[in-house]
Amino acid sequence: MSATLADPAPSRLRLGLRAATIAVVIALAAMPLLNRLPVDSAFHVSDFLVSITGKWICYAILALAIDLAWGYAGLLSLGHGAFFALGGYAIGMHLMRLIGPRGSYGHPVLPDFMVFLGYTELPFFWWGFQSFPYALFMALFIPGLLAGIVGFLAFRSRITGVYFSIITQAMTYALMLAFFRNDMGLGGNNGFTDFKELLGQPLNTALARSSLFYAALLSLVGVYFLCAYITRSKLGRVLIAIRDAESRVRFLGYSVTQAKLFVFVLSGMIAGLAGALYVPLVGIINPGEFAPTNSIEAVIWVAVGGRGTLIGAALGAFSVNAIKTWLTSVAPDLWLFALGGLFVAVTLLLPRGLLGLVRKGDR
Repeated sequence: MSATLADPAPSRLRLGLRAATIAVVIALAAMPLLNRLPVDSAFHVSDFLVSITGKWICYAILALAIDLAWGYAGLLSLGHGAFFALGGYAIGMHLMRLIGPRGSYGHPVLPDFMVFLGYTELPFFWWGFQSFPYALFMALFIPGLLAGIVGFLAFRSRITGVYFSIITQAMTYALMLAFFRNDMGLGGNNGFTDFKELLGQPLNTALARSSLFYAALLSLVGVYFLCAYITRSKLGRVLIAIRDAESRVRFLGYSVTQAKLFVFVLSGMIAGLAGALYVPLVGIINPGEFAPTNSIEAVIWVAVGGRGTLIGAALGAFSVNAIKTWLTSVAPDLWLFALGGLFVAVTLLLPRGLLGLVRKGDR
């Protein structure tokens, strides 16, 4: 008799994990409502906690994107911060177009940084960003296009392992240097900030903050189910086989390049969505989001939570960022040492991450 049939404990643990996940989602959904309670109420949730949790939800979406590529296809990307930042810049460009009186394509009101730098007209690549649907489309399309180009060149040449990781890290570093340039027409080192409204609603209101929070939470749930559907499908089984034995899958006649390219492009688009949700919540986007350390830190979230588990990736994003928020407030100089120590400890003691303590298998 198999261990699963002999001992129902693993099934109970899985059911308990699902119940706990649903409970966490419900608790998160209640936060904006509890924020409206009187400050002296025992159940009141502060504005800061709602704001920081909204950021963590966006980070959890980014972690799901990384886990889809790394945990299931073995594509360790150290450049997903670039996809995240590009999605954020696309929405940031829309928000900047909404500052001041509306203008036509030919004579719109220029953002302040363009006036300061002596621009006389809006660059052509800013055209169309006064439309929210167009900006949202570009927040998905541009990261997906970049992932497609990088992935096609790498996978066609059968570049794998550490070499692929180095290529993706070089990509995000090159983009960071490019976006720091003032002549790029994207705000230079200051980036975009001082946003006023989105979809006709002021961003500095409780209603706007709650709406953005729920948009991020619904996106997290939607992205999770999308990733779960893919990983449990035939394609998901092929991806796991590619992760574990790529040469054998290729020998069996499967198109390894197409499968890896699909999942990498989709992963880049999900990361772009996370960035698009992040920028209105925090109110700023600058080239610092391209920093390679951000991508490495996001990989650590997945490793801590549990690679190849989806739920574990989101759990890692929440837990690591909660520790970061606390530690940077009490001992900011120790955070990077703590992060490195956490990664080493998880690698040595919990190679399957936190979720590996209660769960077996690939999902």
